[in-house]
Amino acid sequence: MKMFGVGAVAACVLGLSVSASAIKANVNLSIGKNLYVDGALNSNWKPDVYTDGHLDFNQVASAKELALNVGEGPSRIFITWETRGDEAWVGDEYVHAASCQHFPTEGSSLQNFKILTSGNSTDGVDGDWEVVAQVGESGAMSRGIAVDFAGKSWFKIVADEAVKNLEEIGAYDLSDGGNDTWFFMGTSISQMGLKQTEVDSNFSQLIHARYPDYYPAMLRGGIGCVNTTGVVEGLKYYGEYAGNVKFWAIEMGTNDAWGDKTGWNLAKFKKNMQEIIDTAKAHGVTPIIARMIATNPDIAEWQVYQGYLDAIDELTETNNLPKGPDFYDYFSKHPEELSASDGVHPAEKGAQSMHRLWAEAVATLYENGFGDADNENANQEKDDKEGIVSSKVNFKVPQVSVVGKTVSVSGVQESAQVVIMDAMGHMVVNRNLPTGNYFVIIRGKKLSYSAKVTVR
Repeated sequence: MKMFGVGAVAACVLGLSVSASAIKANVNLSIGKNLYVDGALNSNWKPDVYTDGHLDFNQVASAKELALNVGEGPSRIFITWETRGDEAWVGDEYVHAASCQHFPTEGSSLQNFKILTSGNSTDGVDGDWEVVAQVGESGAMSRGIAVDFAGKSWFKIVADEAVKNLEEIGAYDLSDGGNDTWFFMGTSISQMGLKQTEVDSNFSQLIHARYPDYYPAMLRGGIGCVNTTGVVEGLKYYGEYAGNVKFWAIEMGTNDAWGDKTGWNLAKFKKNMQEIIDTAKAHGVTPIIARMIATNPDIAEWQVYQGYLDAIDELTETNNLPKGPDFYDYFSKHPEELSASDGVHPAEKGAQSMHRLWAEAVATLYENGFGDADNENANQEKDDKEGIVSSKVNFKVPQVSVVGKTVSVSGVQESAQVVIMDAMGHMVVNRNLPTGNYFVIIRGKKLSYSAKVTVR
């Protein structure tokens, strides 16, 4: 009997939603490209630190003009950015979180800016530039905008006032209808697990490592203390700032369920979640809902009331949505990955698990037909005839560590190519490495993976 990651059973469970939601790749054009800041090559310790796919606190302190050469070819691109305020996606004036209001530092969100493109610039300053988008007030720390790019090679963002604490900027090719674009709506669980905590491999990198043709555009939207009522009241801004992606990956409910042992707030939660789903669909967005995270009741002194989990299952089924990750099941079995202080939020290892669980949950959207419904149906019939038994896709990434003054890599095929580069982008020999930061790049059959390590 053949065993593999996702097949007949998973496709049957998802039904029509797989065909409707299957993903078309949008190539990451910015990865590893050098960012130009205020007319000069970024002078940080590594010029491409803002395009390497990691959120790692290497921030531009203040910049009004950001430029990137992504090369010629695409006719339309999706430009994304992440900045750091007080970790929340937006401040309290946009989405109200009653028990811990958020007031990001002035200038921490990118707003009042223009996006320009050029086909003949050499340094992000000279050449002819065309304004292709203009944005006014914007309170989001993470956002993406699609712009026309035919005949161009450079884009730059020029703001009226300097934006502080830029963490990442990206560009993705939408020329062929790419829709691998994700907004992660959530509470402080997502704020801490998907943005605030540095991880070796985030959701996008895990998907790319498993499916090298894909590199999801990932926008992080966690807000500490927010409940579904706060989200519903702020849906105008969710639609405005994140209504142009294909998927909303939703982690919601912990603050609705907090301390609820009888289900007194359950009806309100279900009503609010349905409104969130309806709003997503009205924007052409496919919502995917995670089963809310379990607590460590020995520390938190409460556990999620079963009715909330049942409600998420019911909402997923009645709205014909792809299934999200089961955070409840996983963290109830791994309470050691939760905060030792409150027993609710993910610790560092728990944050990495959140990225992995999201990637595993949505892998079926990449596996089944790769956006082609006819191929998907053919694969379904083939799997049925072969009697394939499917199970959940498990993401196993290469293990990269430092042993003394060398880098150790395990969990890869013998034929995989491993390259180690120093902070300046120079390839180095893997022995007696001087103290410093290094990038490990691994390429193999159906594998494309990178990691950052430090030799001390």
